[in-house]
Amino acid sequence: MRENTVKLDNRLQLCADFVRKDSVLADVGTDHAYLPVWLCENHRISKAIALDIHALPLENGRTTILNHHLEHCIETRLSDGLSAVAENEADDIVIAGMGGELIADILDRAKWVRHSRCHLILQPMTKAEILREYLYRNGFAIQEEQCTSAEKKLYTVMSVYYTGNVQNISPLKKYCGEINPKHSETNYQYIVKTATVLSKKGSGILHSDSDSTIGKQCMDYAELILQYAESGRNSDDDSKRYLSFY
Repeated sequence: MRENTVKLDNRLQLCADFVRKDSVLADVGTDHAYLPVWLCENHRISKAIALDIHALPLENGRTTILNHHLEHCIETRLSDGLSAVAENEADDIVIAGMGGELIADILDRAKWVRHSRCHLILQPMTKAEILREYLYRNGFAIQEEQCTSAEKKLYTVMSVYYTGNVQNISPLKKYCGEINPKHSETNYQYIVKTATVLSKKGSGILHSDSDSTIGKQCMDYAELILQYAESGRNSDDDSKRYLSFY
């Protein structure tokens, strides 16, 4: 008997919402393959390649795929990042559930993603600012960025395309990307949390060295981000002005 369709948490559901209809998906770090299974069962994609660097999670993914009778739709591959995916094999690439530095490294090693046809859906668990900096400085554009919560934690998901236009990154762009605090309460909370983390970091550094440039910089960035959160929450025009100016 066929099992009920998988249930995605808010984090994976937001990733799924960004995937283009009828695309061929590459899911990096697929683990139990819940995302490609959900997308196939809901007729959102034509095919998927489920990838994982470790054999056991990939075997778990195969089990999920077989239980849902989707082996005709989803192929599994043992892969370090996108190394087992050839150019033109996938249109939409999801890289979720890992640190921003690792996601940047995976993209840097897969030069074929630097093409306008490729749509990247990126969900960093940590160091989102490092990922944004990599994207802006390497010709990628964050078309949209939205936040969600799952298991009492806040996450951001980025919809990214390659344009070839290298951008100089401001502190606000680095830490907030394209997140608009007015679009949702979760967006606002994510931005405020980002400012809080920076403030605590700066305070800790200044406690040890009251003249630290880095500590003062963290405090300044935290204040700027909080101003963006409050101004942007009240007016779209204010948020756009902040992003363009800073």
